[in-house]
Amino acid sequence: MTEPLTLTPQGLYSPAAQVHIDPVRPVERAVITHGHADHARAGHGAVLATRQTLDIMAIRYGRGFCGCQQAVGYGEAVTLNGVEVTLHPAGHVLGSAQILLNAGGHRTVVSGDYKRHADPTCSPFELVRCHTFVTEATFGLPVFRHPPAAREVEKLRKSMSLFSDRTHLVGAYALGKAQRVIAELRAAGYDRVIYLHGALEKLTRYYESQGVYLGPVEPVGRRGKDLAGELVLCPPGQLADRWARRFTDPVTCMASGWMQVRARARQRGAELPLILSDHADWDDLCRTIVETGAAEIWVTHGAEEALVHWCMAQGRRAKPLNMIGYDDGDESGEGPFGGPSAGGEAHAAS
Repeated sequence: MTEPLTLTPQGLYSPAAQVHIDPVRPVERAVITHGHADHARAGHGAVLATRQTLDIMAIRYGRGFCGCQQAVGYGEAVTLNGVEVTLHPAGHVLGSAQILLNAGGHRTVVSGDYKRHADPTCSPFELVRCHTFVTEATFGLPVFRHPPAAREVEKLRKSMSLFSDRTHLVGAYALGKAQRVIAELRAAGYDRVIYLHGALEKLTRYYESQGVYLGPVEPVGRRGKDLAGELVLCPPGQLADRWARRFTDPVTCMASGWMQVRARARQRGAELPLILSDHADWDDLCRTIVETGAAEIWVTHGAEEALVHWCMAQGRRAKPLNMIGYDDGDESGEGPFGGPSAGGEAHAAS
């Protein structure tokens, strides 16, 4: 049997379906797993994705981000050149999907980014059994074991109670992380207004339009010192920016899976690190690989070699993809560094 997928300069490609998945350069036909910019780029001829991912791409890149688009619901089958393609929830951010390619009975799943911890802002991860599994490995080292989100939210609430005269300024990425922080706070009973940097507003309003309950949120606007004692969310890059100086003695916080690495917390200037990830940790990566039943594992996006070694020790064929053009989580909301992106946010992998 020929390989179900191959690597091209544009990224992962299915020769049978004649389509790229999350290509890093413009292509004729693309299937996109989710809206983070290291997976979803503008300029393709045709794009197939969930309705929410297409909407998010339009918000970030403009309505003309591709030549034409096709929205597909979770579990809805589309046939591309004889290959049945279905999208299944990845649990990463709103609209995120795993891509299942069924070619003559051989099932290949491309996970995109995924997590298995509960998240009130998106559909939960759905396990898809397959023969070949292409998995991310953003947190693909045994040291990464993410705590429950409720524990991290409680840390934030305790700090707000202890330092009730200081603004708590939380760095959170515009797509997925900011909305999850808000939703987790609401689930914990926090009902006060949460204030947003302007770069977070459009996607937050879109989440609300999709039925995600976020409670009272308002733009920061020109306010600063008058927000003492309040909670403000902003892109991580703004924590050390002149913009943050408007607040009196703020408590700087950063929401990211990388916050369990002290050096990265210091790099971000996070006085209060919040370990809140939108990616699978080591245990969930290993558990998912086993539960898919896949005999062939391809590993990408992160600590590839460690996870490949684990797979081979478990008797599974595995290889690293070492793809060029993907950040180690930088775009999904939690990486070590950040840069400007569409929509004005700085990204980093979750």
